[in-house]
Amino acid sequence: MSKLHVKKGDTVLVLSGNDKGKQGKILRVDVKNNRAIVEGVRIISKHTRPNAEHPQGGIIKQEAPIHISNLMVVDKNGKPSRIGRKRDENGKLVRYSKKTGEIIK
Repeated sequence: MSKLHVKKGDTVLVLSGNDKGKQGKILRVDVKNNRAIVEGVRIISKHTRPNAEHPQGGIIKQEAPIHISNLMVVDKNGKPSRIGRKRDENGKLVRYSKKTGEIIK
């Protein structure tokens, strides 16, 4: 498996689809299927039966996974940027913004 350019907690910009142009925070990443759940993006209506979590049941709005190829990381300055990897002064592999050269935490 290869490393992904996004990880949990990153702010990302959606590049394509119905939610193109929206920004959100990554809540969860599914590495096996190369998908991520982004806050406020790709909202679906799920019909649920009554259960302990939702005693009334009904229609619930929730985020659905989106393919990571449709996401671009937004750096601290609010600009979307491609991501590279390089070794820092301690020899640890870190992600950096190719636009500004800043290291992304």
